[in-house]
Amino acid sequence: MKFLKDIFNIFFPEICLSCKVQLAENEGPICIKCRHDLPLTNFTFEPANLVEKTFYGRIPIEKATALFYFFKKGKVQQLMHELKYNKQQQVGTFVGNWLGSEMIESKRFENIDYIIPVPLHKNKLKTRGYNQVTTFGESLSQKLMIPFNDTYLIKISSTRTQTKKLRLDRWKNVQELFVVQHQNNLIDKHILLIDDIITTGATLEACCKAFGKIEGLKISIACMAYTK
Repeated sequence: MKFLKDIFNIFFPEICLSCKVQLAENEGPICIKCRHDLPLTNFTFEPANLVEKTFYGRIPIEKATALFYFFKKGKVQQLMHELKYNKQQQVGTFVGNWLGSEMIESKRFENIDYIIPVPLHKNKLKTRGYNQVTTFGESLSQKLMIPFNDTYLIKISSTRTQTKKLRLDRWKNVQELFVVQHQNNLIDKHILLIDDIITTGATLEACCKAFGKIEGLKISIACMAYTK
C-alpha cells in the first residue's frame, strides 16, 4: 500500500494549502514553515482577551477564544478560503485539534456540555455541500470529549454574505435569523458556540440572543480566527 501511495504522490503530490509548495511526508494540510508563521493569539490562556471584550455590554458569555489572528492577504485568510470555498475540510480538523489542545492545557474551558456550531441556512448548505465549521467542531469534540450537536441551533432565513458589510449593516442583517430547537435539553447547561472568523461579533451575538430565554444556560465561544 505504501508503494502505491508513493507512486500516487509522484503524479499527484500534496501541496501546502498556504504557500502551495509540495508537502513532505506526514505534513499537512500546511507545511511546517507556514505552520510556524501562523499568527497565534494565545487568547485561550488569557482572561479578558479581545474576543471576550468584543461582547462586553452586549451579551453575557463565560469564556471566549480564537486560535489565530486574521489579516487580509495573510496565511490564515488563505486557509479560511480553502476551507470555505474549496472543500478543504481538513483545515477545520487541523485548527480544531490545535485549539482543542490549547483549551485542555488552559483549563479555562471546563464543564462544557455541548459544542454547537453557527449554522448555515439550508439553501446555502445545499449549495456549498457542508458547513465550514463542522470538521472544526468535530475535532474539538474528539479532543475535548464533549458532544458535538448541530441540531439545536438553526438558521431560518438566508442572507447575503457578511464579508463586505459595515458594522451596523452586519448587526441588522442577522437579527432574529436563528432559532433554538429542543430547548428543554439545554436548561442549566454550558455550551461552546463555535464559528470560523469573528469580526464584529454580530452573528455570534444573534445566536446567543436566540439562546437567551433558556433558563440557566451558559455560553462560551471558540472561533478559528479573530479579525484584529
